[in-house]
Amino acid sequence: MATKKNISQAEKYNKSGLAHYQTWELEGAVAAFQKAVQANPENPDYHLNLTKAYARSGDYDKAMQALGGYLQTEPDSAIAERYEQLFSSAMDEVERILIAGAKELGLPIQQTGKAIQMWLEYRIALGRRPFRISKPSLWAAGLILAIIKINFVEISRQEVAAVFQVSPRSLKDKFKELVKTLDLMPADYRYFTGEENPLDKLVEAAELLEKMDRNFLED
Repeated sequence: MATKKNISQAEKYNKSGLAHYQTWELEGAVAAFQKAVQANPENPDYHLNLTKAYARSGDYDKAMQALGGYLQTEPDSAIAERYEQLFSSAMDEVERILIAGAKELGLPIQQTGKAIQMWLEYRIALGRRPFRISKPSLWAAGLILAIIKINFVEISRQEVAAVFQVSPRSLKDKFKELVKTLDLMPADYRYFTGEENPLDKLVEAAELLEKMDRNFLED
């Protein structure tokens, strides 16, 4: 059992990890959450936060390992059961509908795979929030729309809604939910499939501007 000192240290590490996670400093987030788990391995939140950090960084093997630690400590059996389903190799209804719709829209297999990856990360990132899949087709459509927008594919929301037989307005709401939970952005590195990511140029431009600014200020 963790001591009071360890519990206190673990909470500090966890707060640090959350701060890193929110600002996309993922290496720092992983390191802090690892320390939190080591200091107090009985707290399921720390295992779950570590899982989320690994997932956001794209390391799904380690995310699933951390998820195993979480399942050993989660006292809520309903939530634990939901996460246990992520270890299943069988496709769920959302994935089956997603694949069929992506094929009808003519999306390449790489983008379909990224949509399935997004579905996994979303369920991890959701944490303990209530989660019900009342309309699998709407979830599938939302995931596909997110991938389309991230990759600048010229397919409209109305076209996606028609293929998945969902309301364009409901689809917009589901897309916004995915964006908020996963902190999605155009050309998002996690889900962009093109050879040249336009974000790279923005980073290069920012670094060049910083260098120019330093040179300007130097004597």
